Amino acid sequence: MDKILIADDNVQITKILSEFAKKENFEPVVAHDGEEVIELFQKHMCSIILLDVMMPKKDGFEVCREIRRVSNIPIIMITARGEDFERIMGLDIGADDYIVKPFSGSEVMARVRAVLRRIDYSSQTARQTNLSYDNLSVCLDNAAVTVGGQEIALTKKELEILWTLLGSRGKIFSRDNLLNDLWGYDYYGDNRTVDSHIKRLRAKLDTVPHPNWQIKTIWGMGYKFEGTKG
Repeated sequence: MDKILIADDNVQITKILSEFAKKENFEPVVAHDGEEVIELFQKHMCSIILLDVMMPKKDGFEVCREIRRVSNIPIIMITARGEDFERIMGLDIGADDYIVKPFSGSEVMARVRAVLRRIDYSSQTARQTNLSYDNLSVCLDNAAVTVGGQEIALTKKELEILWTLLGSRGKIFSRDNLLNDLWGYDYYGDNRTVDSHIKRLRAKLDTVPHPNWQIKTIWGMGYKFEGTKG
């Protein structure tokens, strides 16, 4: 039975989520503070983490950063705060999804299913682990991206977007295509999150000149990786 790590300092919430997790055939592992999350993450082989932001000892953002240094385990962050900058920060530091309280247990489990489907899809389709074009190189094994030999630090989601566009060079991906492929069909956000991720991805790639390729906006349609070298 797959394990799910549920982290929240509210005992009632962990009990509710644990019951919903059991109905989905998960074995719940429960933590009530940030340090306990790290301890249980190291002790148990969990398939996914539900991570509350506001916890004692270490908050969810700090915990997510620590885990991302050593693992790509799926993380869904949960918070009572709904500000866009916090949601974006959570995604930028490596969270796979973000849920704002109040929520229903069925919604959380739908998000869990969506994230795990997407991870499974990626593992099945990404058999090739290295892609390159001109002075751009992308390696999935160690999440390394270089432009002209200079390493570019990308978030997990930015890396996934670049890999998707580069792997199907010339193909136009609509915002909905990217949401469905990379965030999952059950994603509850809007497609503007794609635009913000593309904007940040471009800004990072543009720190090194790359005159022979670009991530191009096709107005009214979406985005594509366009190269001039054939």
